[in-house]
Amino acid sequence: MFGVLRLSALINIAALLGICVFLVVQGAPAITWEFLSQPPRRMMTAGGVWPCIVGTLLLSCGALLVAFPTGVATAVYLHEYAGRSPFARVIRLGVANLAGVPSVVFGLFGLAFFVTWCGFGVSILSGILTLAALTLPVVIGTAEEALRQVPDTYREASLALGATKWQTIGRVVLPSALPGMLTGAILGVARAAGETAAIMFTAAVFYTPKTPDSIFSAVMALPYHMYVLATAGTDIEKTRPLQYGTALVLIVLVLGMNIGAIVLRDRLRVE
Repeated sequence: MFGVLRLSALINIAALLGICVFLVVQGAPAITWEFLSQPPRRMMTAGGVWPCIVGTLLLSCGALLVAFPTGVATAVYLHEYAGRSPFARVIRLGVANLAGVPSVVFGLFGLAFFVTWCGFGVSILSGILTLAALTLPVVIGTAEEALRQVPDTYREASLALGATKWQTIGRVVLPSALPGMLTGAILGVARAAGETAAIMFTAAVFYTPKTPDSIFSAVMALPYHMYVLATAGTDIEKTRPLQYGTALVLIVLVLGMNIGAIVLRDRLRVE
């Protein structure tokens, strides 16, 4: 059985390395300073992806700023207050079901609710709120698991010294669980940055050469730009190097954000 497990792990690692090597080989020739700092030109067949990089960072980081505090607050309520009540079981069931909903359904929900009903239009705000709803189940699940890992003796010692339950949660439990909660943040950022279906109806547009000037501006995003180049471009074969270059930039961007979050998590864990 250990041999089977090792073989499974090696297959996954080999697949990941194969994809990364393929993208590096195909996309590296397209990576230039112009590609990273200029908007697309000549009907998407030249230029770069700077507006797409800015849009991806705004959408993913904005979604994290909304989903992380909301998910942590939900996890605190479920674990520290609701316990095993019927209402808490209903919420956990809803969160589990929400985690399995396809991203395109979130995109259609964002289109109907945020874009149309709320009147935000196709904008950064609509995309952020849609991606926040998409990543919320992951954040809630990891945050609640992190709270379970905090020993009950921490809570009992704090309460025995005269602290209130809220003071115990805010000054003892949450700081101890924060490194584990950041794991959910890392997974949320990785998923939000790579989503296409959730933003193609709510935030991303085919082309805009300008960086956004407000949260109600539409943006370009790396995953949607790659989709456009591969399916709706005027000369798909001519844009092939740009497609691979965009994919490589997206992977490096997500990897950089993940590494930053992991370093922050480990530093908080040491402290």
